[in-house]
Amino acid sequence: MTVVALLSVAPVIEGSMSGEVAKAVDALEAYDVAYETNPMGTVIETDDIGELFAAAQAAHEAVDGDRVSTVLKIDDKRSQATTAAEKVDAVEEHLGRPPTSHGE
Repeated sequence: MTVVALLSVAPVIEGSMSGEVAKAVDALEAYDVAYETNPMGTVIETDDIGELFAAAQAAHEAVDGDRVSTVLKIDDKRSQATTAAEKVDAVEEHLGRPPTSHGE
C-alpha cells in the first residue's frame, strides 16, 4: 500500500508565512514519510496511513498562531503501490512531454 497526500499548513496572518510553514515542514522529519514541498503545499508519501496522520498532526501543531489552516488531501490506493513520481510519469506519458510550462 502506498499513501500519497498533499498537505498544506499555514497560519492565518498578514505578511509572510514562510517561517511558520518551515516549522510545519521540519516537523515531518520525525516521521517515516518521504516529502517534497512545492509552492502550494507538501506532497507526502508513506506506506502507513497512521504515520501520515501523525505527521500531518505534528506539522499542524508546529505552526504558531491564534489560527492555523490545514488542508490534507489523501490518495490511499489500496490495490497496488503507486508513488507520486509514477503518477506524474503517467500524465507525462499521455502528454508526450513533461507536465510543466516553459513560460515565465
